[in-house]
Amino acid sequence: MPSATVNFFTEEIKYTIKNKLLLKQWIKDAIANEGLKPGEISFIFCSDEYLHKINVEYLNHDTYTDIITFDNSDDENVIAGDIFISIDRIKENAKSFLVKEIDELHRVIIHGILHLCGYLDKKPVDKKRMTEKENEYLSKRSFV
Repeated sequence: MPSATVNFFTEEIKYTIKNKLLLKQWIKDAIANEGLKPGEISFIFCSDEYLHKINVEYLNHDTYTDIITFDNSDDENVIAGDIFISIDRIKENAKSFLVKEIDELHRVIIHGILHLCGYLDKKPVDKKRMTEKENEYLSKRSFV
């Protein structure tokens, strides 16, 4: 059985996660609520340029984005993956959407988790469901 770990790393930036233990528990609770188990999940916080390079190299997309999720799951009941998040995009999107940076960061974190849980967001109906799930889990945070 894979170990259940949620880890936070940075690449090319300095960034400190607040309420790390509560954030990890919130993530694990969301996964459990979806009827799944957490495996090894790594969040890598990075710059726009770093994430752009990943987007071009691995996905052949020459665009900037706030998140890229790589699913590393071997077991359909256990989610595992690497979730890259651009802190530059989080800051810009928070300003654009008139929300707090921490709220935008948590939305993107749970968005990546939901992708690992099998949720899609390309079609309008899928995007609507993804947003509903994001809002559901954001409302369950007790540490903001």
